[in-house]
Amino acid sequence: MRIAFFSTKPYDRRFFDSANERLKHELLFLEPHLDQNTAILAKGFDAVCVFVNDRLDGPLIDRLAEMGIRLIALRCAGYNNVDLQAAEKNKVLVVRVPAYSPYAVAEHTMALLLALNRKVHRAYNRVRDGNFALDGLMGFDLHGVTVGVVGTGKIGAIVVRILNGFGCRILAHDPFPNDECVAQGARYVSVEEILSESQVITLHCPLTPESHHLIDERAIAKMKEGVTLINTSRGALVDTRAVIAGLKSGKIGHLALDVYEEEGDIFFEDLSGLVIQDDVFARLTTFPNVIITGHQAFFTKEALTNIAETTLANVTEFEATGKCENEVTTS
Repeated sequence: MRIAFFSTKPYDRRFFDSANERLKHELLFLEPHLDQNTAILAKGFDAVCVFVNDRLDGPLIDRLAEMGIRLIALRCAGYNNVDLQAAEKNKVLVVRVPAYSPYAVAEHTMALLLALNRKVHRAYNRVRDGNFALDGLMGFDLHGVTVGVVGTGKIGAIVVRILNGFGCRILAHDPFPNDECVAQGARYVSVEEILSESQVITLHCPLTPESHHLIDERAIAKMKEGVTLINTSRGALVDTRAVIAGLKSGKIGHLALDVYEEEGDIFFEDLSGLVIQDDVFARLTTFPNVIITGHQAFFTKEALTNIAETTLANVTEFEATGKCENEVTTS
């Protein structure tokens, strides 16, 4: 099939070219996001391959279908950026990569937690300046700490396993409790109990209308004083303005984000020579107890290999059968 890839970087091309050596699809790699202005670049192709910050709303999908696009291949697990009803109306199949490397995201979550707790980012900068003072770098033992894990799918379950190894008391919430997590010592409770009892809260749930701004002003008010909050899932799970207020009041003691609700024009780009125009994001970066990474939790060679291989396998299956096991539907 002829596939137009949007929002690509050099590493995308490297891994997809390698995965395509045997399959021989025709791949075109494009740097821009897919939107109404760039959609014309997909003319003459059978499929588009998109990433997390490509916004495929109804009018855009209508246009893609008119151009003959029959398949939208997401090279990610989440699909909240696609209007599935519009896709079904236009008979355009949407497929995704349901699991590329849950270990990558889970391990990055723990890296953020450890770095925040032990002030690694601050200590690194101090030592480079010849400052070896320890004032302001005190952390806490993770052993015995109550950690709330919201979402216990593949990633959340691995986080639970790692936390159990640290000796944490684990509270979990998920509409579908995971027996593996129970075996690792997690106790399933309500979101409200996680908010009120946890010293650390980490988010691993999908973004849905119900979970949008799950962490808002009311949720933060229920949290313990000085709570540590980590989000490596989807940016809009967190109301950023409410979190900033929580940081200023001291209710939130530490914050780690690998995702941001308005990241589309920021993440995955080199803006080092520019002034960032997002004032809310700029405010976040001023707090010494905040660590932000640019949506890199997934970024391991194992994950990129699996993303490329699964995405092209999805395309190959669709080409051969008109269907795909990894199809995403409204139901």
